[in-house]
Amino acid sequence: MALSTSVETVDGSVPVTVVSLDGELDSSNFEAFVEQVQGLYDAGSRHLLIDLTNLSFLASSGLVALHSVVRIMRGEPPLDPESGWGALHSMGLDVSSGSTQTEVQLQAPQPAIERVLQRTGLDRLFRIHPDRATALAAF
Repeated sequence: MALSTSVETVDGSVPVTVVSLDGELDSSNFEAFVEQVQGLYDAGSRHLLIDLTNLSFLASSGLVALHSVVRIMRGEPPLDPESGWGALHSMGLDVSSGSTQTEVQLQAPQPAIERVLQRTGLDRLFRIHPDRATALAAF
C-alpha cells in the first residue's frame, strides 16, 4: 500500500505544521516523506505534529524516517538512508540520551504502530498524544 500525506498549518500559541500520514511508511516511500519534511523546515516550519491516525504499517525504514524528521527539525542533517545499521545505531544514541523532542510530536498512533515505537524505544524520543487537541495544546 502506498503512503499519502496531507499538510496543514494550525495557529495556536505557536504555528504548528500538521503532517497526516495515511497508509504504510516503508522503504518505498520513507525518503519522499523525509524530503517533504525537509522542504517544510526550509520554508520555516519549526513545530511539527505527525498525525499517525491512519498509518497502518511502520517498517524499520519508517523508524529511520521518523528519527530523520527529528534531526531535521533540530536543524541537523537527516540520517543517510544508505548507512543501514548505522542509522539504527544513531537512533539508539538519541533515544538513550533521554531528550524528548518538543519540535516533533506524534498524534494517535494505532496500537500496532505504538507497539513498534515502544519495542524499539523510539517512543521515548517523542511526546505521543491521543488526539489533536491534546497534541496542539502541548506545543
